[in-house]
Amino acid sequence: MDWKTFMTEIEGDIAAYSKEVPETVRGFGIMGKAAKTDGALSEKTKEFIALGIAIATRCDSCIGFHVRSLVRLGATRAEMCEALAMATYMGGGPSYAYSAKALKAFDVFSA
Repeated sequence: MDWKTFMTEIEGDIAAYSKEVPETVRGFGIMGKAAKTDGALSEKTKEFIALGIAIATRCDSCIGFHVRSLVRLGATRAEMCEALAMATYMGGGPSYAYSAKALKAFDVFSA
């Protein structure tokens, strides 16, 4: 998978869909901003949680968005591997494969 091309395409698809449901998008944005705000858990910790959910639900675009956020937030490859090990443990074989995809995305977006 070419992560950069895939993310460019999905962002275009999301932009087109967003024009059709602007109020839903506005609400989703407000909810996302509130959910990601540092509190008892840091934004980085919350993004690792979101990545685990993305792996469990097998959502490629979600993996891309959350991995890019983790790169922006300074996540290390070691942190990523530990989080992916937990996702693999909790999700078994399918999560093993999607964790490998997430690590590849991390390497691409970190370069």
